[in-house]
Amino acid sequence: MTAQFDEVVHAPNRLKICAFLDATASAEFGAVRDMLGAADSVVSKHVKVLQDAGYVKVSKPTGKGRVRTWLSLTPAGRTAYRGHVAALRELVGDPGTPSAD
Repeated sequence: MTAQFDEVVHAPNRLKICAFLDATASAEFGAVRDMLGAADSVVSKHVKVLQDAGYVKVSKPTGKGRVRTWLSLTPAGRTAYRGHVAALRELVGDPGTPSAD
């Protein structure tokens, strides 16, 4: 993985969304909204940016009852997020990250 800043991931809410999704296979939209403490419209806007960049997959499985929206990081999203975090760690001199040497 290459440490590299990513302008798409960099926005605080998008960074939080990526961090949340990096820790799990997928998460329901409402859980992401609650974690951010933001309105649906705010979360939707940030998810759309991440989706357009190919970083987040949005799925709405059909079934009985209410349709829920699920979010997950794509492989490209996981790489971008982790590269961005690595670049931030390099910037602040965080020794907690093993180098790729």
